[in-house]
Amino acid sequence: MASVISVENLHKTYGAFVAVDDVSFEVEEGEIFGLLGPNGAGKTTSVECAQGLRVPDEGNIRVLGLDPRTQASQLRRLIGSQLQESALPGRLRVWEALNLFASLVPGGPAWREVMERWSLTDKASASYSSLSGGQRQRLLVALAVVNEPRVVFLDEMTTGLDPAARRATWRLIEAIRDGGATLVLVTHFMDEAEQLCDRLAIVDGGRVVATGSPQSLIAEHGGELLIRFSTDRPDVSFLEDIEWVDTVSRRGPQVAVAGHGPVLALVGAELVRHGIVPTDLHMQQATLEDVFLRLTGRGLED
Repeated sequence: MASVISVENLHKTYGAFVAVDDVSFEVEEGEIFGLLGPNGAGKTTSVECAQGLRVPDEGNIRVLGLDPRTQASQLRRLIGSQLQESALPGRLRVWEALNLFASLVPGGPAWREVMERWSLTDKASASYSSLSGGQRQRLLVALAVVNEPRVVFLDEMTTGLDPAARRATWRLIEAIRDGGATLVLVTHFMDEAEQLCDRLAIVDGGRVVATGSPQSLIAEHGGELLIRFSTDRPDVSFLEDIEWVDTVSRRGPQVAVAGHGPVLALVGAELVRHGIVPTDLHMQQATLEDVFLRLTGRGLED
């Protein structure tokens, strides 16, 4: 796929504080790309530089072929953004906000269609202050996409939402991607990154420590896989001959097989070949949180 965002060797400091320290990543067209890390890791500063909202000290950035430092006005016509501290005046009505944002785009997009698409028509005359958390998020997303952007930046957009509103917001994010846009999602929620992101960069201390799909990162950095099942068959030593199996241990009827790679499929196939079909066969696998802890030496909330 074509790269729509390229960030190379990005540096940004504020006095003696190093916010971004040599960050590099690429975002491919049509994907949801996540920046995952704790607060203060440099995620927001990186995406603000990519949008032309901040000027980096060093590094090269291209978004849709444009340099945010020198071509910010052209770039902003092609991107949508929901910032970390997004808010609107309390008395501003839903239709007024959409009309205002639509008027800033040459040609004036059909904001009424956007309002209907994001299920805000029944709240058209409601003030921003009267909306629920989930409704506010829907409005902020609608404002971010009212100009039909090719790239959308969403920064910590589910912080403070209850579980139901978070799930609803996830569906909004997927709908934006399904509409043809590329998304950059900034988050410090592991489950959000694992659920939504095609690929992600784990950021800590202003640096990218790993990049890949959630599953590839877990496979590469998550350590061994552990398969458990029970059987009355006394001999399961044949499992030790499977290429991807590291160890086989047993306590009574309970068997534990440690391995890596496609070990689950191979163990399952070999058990069936030997006439063993356990009903409790399952695998324990590391999570993104385990990967983050292994790569950084600390938890996401530390």
